[in-house]
Amino acid sequence: MSAPASAATPPLGARAVLLIELALAMGGFAIGTGEFAIMGLMPDVAQGLGISEPQVGHVISTYALGVVVGAPLLAILGSRLFRRQLLLLLMGFFAVGNFASALAPDYHALMAFRFVTGLPHGAYFGVAMLVAASMVAPDKRAQAVARVLMGLTLAILIGNPLATWLGQWLSWRYAFVLVGAIALLTVLLVALFLPRNRHEPRNSPLHEVRAFNRPQVWLALAISSIGFAGMFCVFSYMAPTLLEVTRVNAGWIPFALAAFGLGGIVGNMVGGWLFDRLRFQAVAWLLLWSTLVLLVFPLAAHSAWTIFPAVFAVGTMVSLSPALQTHLMDVAAGAQTLAAASNHAAFNIANALGPWLGGLAINAGFGWTSTGYIGAVTAVGGLLVFAWAWKLRETKECTVGDGVSCCD
Repeated sequence: MSAPASAATPPLGARAVLLIELALAMGGFAIGTGEFAIMGLMPDVAQGLGISEPQVGHVISTYALGVVVGAPLLAILGSRLFRRQLLLLLMGFFAVGNFASALAPDYHALMAFRFVTGLPHGAYFGVAMLVAASMVAPDKRAQAVARVLMGLTLAILIGNPLATWLGQWLSWRYAFVLVGAIALLTVLLVALFLPRNRHEPRNSPLHEVRAFNRPQVWLALAISSIGFAGMFCVFSYMAPTLLEVTRVNAGWIPFALAAFGLGGIVGNMVGGWLFDRLRFQAVAWLLLWSTLVLLVFPLAAHSAWTIFPAVFAVGTMVSLSPALQTHLMDVAAGAQTLAAASNHAAFNIANALGPWLGGLAINAGFGWTSTGYIGAVTAVGGLLVFAWAWKLRETKECTVGDGVSCCD
């Protein structure tokens, strides 16, 4: 078994830890802004490249597929590097990908650039979480991870509306320029604040892969891949839904994105709080809530008075993220780097699945609001996988590390 997380990094003062967490969270802010900005700019990208909104949905899915491919691959290939080195390389690569996206001459080039840009996404988060956890006491790890994830949540609240406003004002291309600039700022902050640590423990790639291969790990990733898809199904087509169904002015789109971001912040806090109290059972309640929210969304989309509270409620589905992340950390001992990165790969399988299913329904003539009903089906699918995982926990004892049970 690897050395305890707290022993991985020499003791650091509170100010040093805060600055490192700020640097890591800035990377999450860059990634979150880059991932979600195109959703608010879907009509602008479609008009600028002469394509349809569902085709822009395919661009979103392509980025997500890049995350799915890159997260485990780069986590394994980078396992021999020091974490500081790997973080700098991953975020530098992410910056280059976004600058390339801003210069994409056509639809197919944008598809290719977004796939490449998505490759470092999951591996960055996986390594950043391990660095955050290594700097604090064992009983404070989840809080440290949550602080790094707050960068992603704030991206939804602040970065995404800002990038959307900038893209509407100048061009959608400037949104990617902004993301690239934030990524370069992250490289600078990590280089300045994260010290070199030549004594940090590193696993071999084969050890990570062997430790990763557990049924409960795969089921947790399946819940994330399927259960989260509904949120992306609705969110990806939110801008055209506001314009075509709610019939509000395009200037209201950034406010809807901000409502989604506020819901994400609330959901992030509630999800962690609920998991601390109910453990794995919390996932079932959060999936039930997600199903209800998604079923209500098509009804709420027809009025400006109800669409914004509904978008806020859809944002609260982010509550699944800290719950599933913590559960995955419980059941993936010995494969922490690969598991942490793969959770974001699973998250982005949902990001690929949701827009794809929504695009199929829209192209089939079911209308923009059909995304809510399609999303509810995926949430129910996540519940079925949860039931499978729960049954497995009841019938087979599962242990982590030194005989510590991961079952409730």
